[in-house]
Amino acid sequence: MTVNELIKECGFEAVCLPDGEREIRGAYVGDLLSWVMGRAQADNAWITIMSNINVIAVASLADTACVILAEGVTLDDEIKTAAEQKDINVLTSQKPAFETAELLFGKV
Repeated sequence: MTVNELIKECGFEAVCLPDGEREIRGAYVGDLLSWVMGRAQADNAWITIMSNINVIAVASLADTACVILAEGVTLDDEIKTAAEQKDINVLTSQKPAFETAELLFGKV
């Protein structure tokens, strides 16, 4: 499934979408950035409530297909610009992290 397909199927909103055709293979849920850095896999959709600049750095290092910000969290303009510069897809979900993860179950 691509990031664009995930947006359409799950009703997420794109905050930053430089590569909507990126394939998603699996998902990871976590907010402790050092933990995510060591455990999220390339092409995962990463679900978090964190929205600081370090999220973009970790997403880049882990090579995640997208970051999904749960609970309606969004990015300020400076961080959004950094995500665009690093080609990081960022989506937002109004649902809590658990319910957001449920939406991905069986799709990625």
